[in-house]
Order: sequence, then structure tokens, then C-alpha cells
Amino acid sequence: MEFIQNYINGELVPPTGGCYIDNYEPATGKVYSQIPDSDEEDVNQAVDAANKAYEGWKNLTIEQRHDYLIRISELISQRSDEFALAESKDNGKPYKLAQRVDIPRAVSNFKFYATAIMNWSSEANHIAEKAINYTLRQPLGAVGCISPWNLPLYLFSWKIAPALATGNTVVAKPSEITPYTAFLLSKICIEAGLPPGVLNIVHGLGTKAGEAIIQHKGIKAISFTGGTKTGAHIASVVAPKFKKMSLELGGKNPNIIFADCNYELMLKTTVNSSFSNQGQICLCGSRIFVEASIYQKFKKDFVEAVEKLKLGDPNDSDSKIGAVVSKPHMEKILSYIELAKQEGGVILTGGGQVSLPGRCAEGYFISPTVIEGLDYQCRTNQEEIFGPVVTITPFYTEEEALTMANSTEYGLASSIWTENITRATRMAEKIEAGIVWINCWLLRDLRTPFGGVKNSGLGREGGTEALEFFTEPKNVCIQYGH
Repeated sequence: MEFIQNYINGELVPPTGGCYIDNYEPATGKVYSQIPDSDEEDVNQAVDAANKAYEGWKNLTIEQRHDYLIRISELISQRSDEFALAESKDNGKPYKLAQRVDIPRAVSNFKFYATAIMNWSSEANHIAEKAINYTLRQPLGAVGCISPWNLPLYLFSWKIAPALATGNTVVAKPSEITPYTAFLLSKICIEAGLPPGVLNIVHGLGTKAGEAIIQHKGIKAISFTGGTKTGAHIASVVAPKFKKMSLELGGKNPNIIFADCNYELMLKTTVNSSFSNQGQICLCGSRIFVEASIYQKFKKDFVEAVEKLKLGDPNDSDSKIGAVVSKPHMEKILSYIELAKQEGGVILTGGGQVSLPGRCAEGYFISPTVIEGLDYQCRTNQEEIFGPVVTITPFYTEEEALTMANSTEYGLASSIWTENITRATRMAEKIEAGIVWINCWLLRDLRTPFGGVKNSGLGREGGTEALEFFTEPKNVCIQYGH
């Protein structure tokens, strides 16, 4: 039994209260490590360390900060297999998926922002009164970064890297459900020689450690990714303190398929966008709207393709679907499948828990589930399930597709499949989402803004958006030629 430790002021330390939380492997349903049950005192120590380290870190040259981030990215890359195995064991996702997506993206996050800060420039404007205005972009201080369980290191580094690159120090909390790669990152930071207090990682429950971070007066901004309900609570705490916040929240993303699409590419991509990471990606397309003229063909081909997905032990190289992240989450997903039946839905494939032989006999596995026959306004089509469950619905007109797509409280991502460029651009303008993919899915450029509208969040991450969030602009005006 391994005991995960906090990373505070450059050292690995136990929680001050001496209490721990069980950490389960989703594929087996068994406890395999212990997580610090950190509280306000642990957070206080982390914030104190971050604030003490701030002046020294802020005053390093951009190139010096670049070198630290590059060193961290290189060390993660050198141990990518170790990180991928840890991510798979902690999260339940197939090892091959973590090896192909999660860990390379974490490496890229540190590398991208190390490079971006070297090339980032502020504005200068000359005015007629013989004066020059220029903008200083200054770091905020100690900032709080709270990340979710679905893409643990991927999204953890997505917040930490730009915060550090811009000269802030960080108090970060990974999800208590998937803490292990954050623990490995702590060890990497020590090996990289990152100055003590620049990055502090506090493990524990959101209601204790997370709450202490958002409440702390020494934290200057909050970057959070997670559920909409939690985001609303964070906003209620942080907004009255007039602190900056970035909230990347839930999604109920539409995938709109027109008859003139590239059918084979669409079908292959739609299987992936529906069930990648067991559907536990905020960008997955969980509501599939198909033009009526190809609906029956799509239904047949889609169900056949989904039934070919190998559900199995995440360690098996041919497993495409692993375990969902926890027993409570599995029960939530199964409850929505039962709700769909009550609402008149027809289960075309899947629809239940799967028991595997051997070591995974007690794991949290759900077969990929496809449902039809539901009204677009029913709860199953309106509420975020965040699992391997999708609905399919026919449509007859572009206007009908838009009405259904825009009907939810969410507006994170969307996909549109059509070879008609005029229709594609028209739909992209009208759809209520922060991200629109046309004839593709999850094709990411780290320079682009990432985030949603409506209840999917507040603010944007990625590219210069993240650099701007973690800095405060200051205008300086110099008049000359008196």
C-alpha cells in the first residue's frame, strides 16, 4: 500500500492531520493507495510557501522560467510509460489511450507554454499628443488551480504550465479520485530543481482542501475545471472577493450529421467522439442528430461499429473501452440508462454493467450504450451523463437540427458533418458553443481559445487567453517632446 504525499515548499510531506482517503483502481474495484485527506492547515502551508517563493520566481528571466518548464516536459517524456501506466491504473482508461493521448499532451502543455512565453509580447500605441502607451503584463501572485479526474495530468498541466510561465506561483489540487500522476509530477519537479514553493500540490477532498483554496485570501485567482454545480459554488465564493476566475464546466455536446458528409470518415470519428475515454471527456458528442434520409443506414452501421469495440482490462493492448472512474459514477450512469427507458428510449446496444473475468471481476465496466426514440427535451438529452452513453435522433431540416442542438443549458463543443461549406459556416455561426468542429473532432491547436458558453463555463483557456488570464494588464503612458 503506497501513501501519496503532498508537495509543499519543494518537499513531499504527509498531511498535517495524518488522515488519508482510500484510492481505488477502477478496473478492479480495489484500494491500491492512500491519498492525503488534507485540510485548511495544509493549504495554509502551501499558500505561505507560494507567496514566499513568488518574488524570486517572478523576477527570473523569461528564459530561466522557460528552461524549468522544458526540463519538466523532458522528464515526463522520459518516463512516459510510467506515467501512462499510472494514469490507466488510477483512472480506468486503456493504457494505450493514456500512452497515446494523455501523457504526450501533458508534455506538450509544458513545452508549449515554455515556448509561448518566450514569444509573447504586449501592446504599444503611439498617439497624436506625442505620447506612447504601452501595456505591462504582470503576474498575479499565488494562484489556485483545481483540475478534474477525467484527463488527470493532461488538464492539471494545462492550468499549471501557463500560470508558471507568466511568473505566478501555484497551489494546485488534483481530483481526489485520480491523484497519482500529480504525485509523480511532484517527484519530477524535485528532480528538475524547481525552486521550493513555486508549485505546491495539495491532495484531498474538494469540500475540504478545495474549499480552503478558493476561500484563502492569499490566492489571487482560481482556475477550475469540473462540474457546473461546483463551478457555481466557486463563483459564489470568489466573485465577491473580486478575484479572477476561469471556469471550464459541463457539456452536453451535439454531433450534427448531414447526408452529404464524408460518410466513412464521419462514422469512424463519431464512434470515437462518442466513447473515447469511456465517454468521460467534456468534449464527447453525447447527442447525435442525423439527417433523416440517412438515419436508418447510420443507425445500423453505428451500432455495428460500437459493438465491435473491445471492452476489457485497461492493461490489454487491444482494449478500446476501459472502466469508468468510480463506483458512484458507474451507479450514476446506470441510473440515467434506466431513466432513458422510463422516458421511452429504446436501447439499441449496451445498457448495463459488464462483469469481466479474472482480476477485473469487480471493476466498474459499462458497455457502450446507444439509445434512440427520445424527445430532445427529455432529461436524458438535457442533463450531463458523462459516460459511455449516447442518443441518436433524426432531423429533417437545418433549423430543426439547430433547435435541438441549442436546447440545453450547456454550450461547450459541437461537431458538424457536411461537405457544403456554406452550410457549415452558417451553422457554425448559429450554434451555441465555444468550439465548433467541422468534419472532425478533438483536432486541437494549443494556440486557440478553449471554453464554453451558457452553463459550460466562464472565460477561456489555451494560447494567449491563458497567458492573459494569469496576468494583470497595466497601462503606462509616456509623453515626450515637451
